[in-house]
Amino acid sequence: MLEHLELFFKSIFIDNMVFAVFLGMCSYLAVSKKVATAVGLGFAVIFVLAVTVPLNWLLDQYILQPGALTWLGAEYVDYDLSFLSFILFIATIATMVQLVEIVVEKFSPSLYNSLGIFLPLIAVNCAILGGSLFMQAREIPSLDLAFNYGLSSGIGWFLAILAIAAIREKIRYSAVPAPLRGLGITFIITGLMGIGFQSFGGMLTGDNEPPIAVEETVVKIEESQKEEKEPKKESQDDQKEVIAGIN
Repeated sequence: MLEHLELFFKSIFIDNMVFAVFLGMCSYLAVSKKVATAVGLGFAVIFVLAVTVPLNWLLDQYILQPGALTWLGAEYVDYDLSFLSFILFIATIATMVQLVEIVVEKFSPSLYNSLGIFLPLIAVNCAILGGSLFMQAREIPSLDLAFNYGLSSGIGWFLAILAIAAIREKIRYSAVPAPLRGLGITFIITGLMGIGFQSFGGMLTGDNEPPIAVEETVVKIEESQKEEKEPKKESQDDQKEVIAGIN
């Protein structure tokens, strides 16, 4: 349970797709002019990441990794299909994006029209593919952790685009200098938000060294006290020898 919570909060705040690794910046900048549009795209990204990351984990574990095809028979032990990772991952992502596009067009035509070309472009959103590739690179050990990672990464991207959309709606009524209007002030705000999210870095990454046991601490204190007493005894013996020599 603790492992799930750590991965969940770390993926949202510390390893945020936008502010930590700068993935999905195209959609982040282009669809963040209105909160309603940003919310719709954010939920779509959450769904796609939550579905594609565990699906791609299954593909990686049972098809792509060296020796993953052993379940087909002993003659497939030496097969290595890892070179197909990009193709299969993108195919899975494109399938899910098409499903999202069909659902959004059916139940929310206004949102579908407002998202425009950026909804089908989720298929080539580097944040979506990055989630699967990071899952593979970090060697996430189980399917439930892969689902957790996909869901939390999507939530992190959603929070990023929601925050910048809310700020951009507010600064429309602010006296922004003419040279900074538009993407200029957006980049500055994004940088400041990235610095803010970096402050979460110490939330789950404390001292990795194991705590010293109480008994070891007591032993070290006793040894240090003995070392402090031994020089005093030697100095007293030296003083006695000097006095005896004088006498």
